[in-house]
Amino acid sequence: MSAETLISEADFKLSMRHLAGAVSVITVGDGEDRTGFTATSVSSLSAERPSVIVSVNQASSSWPVLQRYGCFCVNVLAADQQPVAQSFAGLDGRKGAERYGDTRWYRLKTGAAVLEKALAVLDCRLETAFHHHSHAILIGHICAIKIRKSIGPLLYWRGSYHQLPAEAERRGLEKPVGQ
Repeated sequence: MSAETLISEADFKLSMRHLAGAVSVITVGDGEDRTGFTATSVSSLSAERPSVIVSVNQASSSWPVLQRYGCFCVNVLAADQQPVAQSFAGLDGRKGAERYGDTRWYRLKTGAAVLEKALAVLDCRLETAFHHHSHAILIGHICAIKIRKSIGPLLYWRGSYHQLPAEAERRGLEKPVGQ
């Protein structure tokens, strides 16, 4: 019996809940064709050509919209934006463009929706997507960045949201971004 058959999907999911992750909302589309999803599967890829990796379930409503538009925005959520995370995770029953209703949005270079007062924003053009079982691994070239200071991030750990204070800023450790 191989190691692959010994690990159940439930055990794998339980183990992944022990990874604390920043919570992001990935926005795609325009107008009534807007949609998006909540993700903790965002990671930096390269600083040489600023890029990130994002994972998306190919069965999600966001996947075909992302393919049509070829761009997306990673909105890293601040500690006070848990309702946005819950809405884009579908926990309040909203779908598509309805998820954008209670917050303010604007646009940067790609035209993807940018959440006002997000902790950090990475406006991306889709460079490539790799298909792996149920998910696509997206590589996004970052076209624009915005950063909000003086607030901590929203984190997801063990199945619930947590807030982390902006300690680095208070200690003077955070360096300014050239924006």
